[in-house]
Formats: sequence, C-alpha cells, structure tokens
Amino acid sequence: MNFYIIIPAHNEEAFISKTLESLTKQTLLPKKLVVVNDNSTDNTEAVVDGFSKMHPWISQVISKSSDQHLPGSKIINAFYKGFETLDDNYDVICKFDADLIFPDNYLETLANHYSKNPKLGMASGFCYIEKDNQWILENLTNKDHIRGALKAYRKTCFNQIGQLKPSMGWDTVDELLAKFHGWDILTDESLHVKHLKPTGQSYNKASKYLQGEAMFKMRYGFWITLISAIKLASKKGSFRLFKDYMAGYFKAKSSKTEFLVSKDEGKFIRDLRWEGIKSKLH
Repeated sequence: MNFYIIIPAHNEEAFISKTLESLTKQTLLPKKLVVVNDNSTDNTEAVVDGFSKMHPWISQVISKSSDQHLPGSKIINAFYKGFETLDDNYDVICKFDADLIFPDNYLETLANHYSKNPKLGMASGFCYIEKDNQWILENLTNKDHIRGALKAYRKTCFNQIGQLKPSMGWDTVDELLAKFHGWDILTDESLHVKHLKPTGQSYNKASKYLQGEAMFKMRYGFWITLISAIKLASKKGSFRLFKDYMAGYFKAKSSKTEFLVSKDEGKFIRDLRWEGIKSKLH
C-alpha cells in the first residue's frame, strides 16, 4: 500500500528531525514524503535537506507566506503546495504535523486496517503529550475524532469529500463529509503518537473568532454552536473563549460568510451532531 505524506512546517528545527527519523524507521516505509517549509526563519531547511540526501523519497518545498499563524487556512494552503508536487500513485495520503514521533509500526498498522475494510476512509492513532515525565493522552476531543495533526485518507475518500478545505474547522468537516458519503472512520488506541508541542500554543489573537466562524460555515446552526462552544471552552478552562466562539459565529452570520458544505451535507451534519448530544444525555 502506497503512503504519501505531506508535512507543513514553520520554524520546526527543534522537532522535525524527530518526526522524520520516526518515519524513516517505519516497518512499512512511505513511498513519498514532502516537507513544505512554510516561511521558516530557523534551520528547518537544513535539517530537512540532511534527511532528503539520505532518503531519496523525502523532498522539500520552500514556500513563502505570511508570518501570521491563522489556524486552518495557512496550514492547508501549505499542504496543497506539497500536494501539487506529487503524482497520483498513492493509496493513502497523509497530512502530518512536524512535531510528532510515530511508533515504528504506525503506517503498517494503518495499511492493515485499510486492507481489511474497503469502506475505511480515514484512520489514525492517538496523540500523547508529556506531563510530569509521563506521556498522557492529549484529551482535547472525543476518542472517535481524528486529530488534525495526524490525518490519513484513502484516496477515494479524500477525493469524494472534495479534499481539504482551507479554513478553520477543516479537520472536523473532513470527517463529517466522509460520514455523509458512507465512509468509516477508525481511531486505533494501540498507536501512541508523541505530540511534542501541545495544540494551540502558537495561535494568535487574530484567530480567536475563527472557531465560531467554522461552526457557522459547517451549518451547525445556533443551538449546536452554543452547545459546542460551551463544551470546547470548558475543556480549555476559559469562559472568554466561549464569548469569542459565539462572537465569531454571529460575525460570520451577519457578514453572510460562505458555507463549507451544501444544504444536504449541513442537514446530515446537524442530525449527526444532535445524535451525539442526545447519546451523551442518556
């Protein structure tokens, strides 16, 4: 099974060598790996060059973009700069972060899952972060959600969902659209991936409304947005975030921001969300 991997990277010299090293040690090696060096001002380029000299399947794209860290669009635009350099001979396309350490059997285990289930559209392991000298589950989302840091898509599923949306919320809408098209999604608890830089460390003030905007663009509607905003803000322990999420939703609504999904997809997404909410109440 052919795995192609794209890794957007911005100033990741402290971590990316560990990520690449873990991928060169895979029991099933990727066929191609592209690092998109997105406006780095540190030694990311030299680190990646060192790996590409030793491993001909590793390449690097140098990309110029703004320094501003806007979650969603910046990282997906970088992803596409890498995607444009690849051919079509892949079975699974992965978008990985540049600060992960993968267990040696990671890709082989995913390949086994894909081989066993032809309806499996997306699969991943779990992110673990270091706390008090222990690696613990980075518990930001439900266990059935695949984190944006380690996405892997079967080619047919990737194309059917319209690939990746350059917007905050891209890593939720991809799963919802996969389910809309009848694909299965799998998270394997046996695969522990070390996440070296916990999520959200580098987000700036300009991004604070984007979460609420994403909920609007996914056609959540007011009530699901309200419930999701409460849940997310309480997980992150900040009431101010709740206000920002709701403000982002209303800003997007009043400016008639374009939706990411069609009306039918939106109805499916809302029904799915309500099912999930009701199941937690029982």
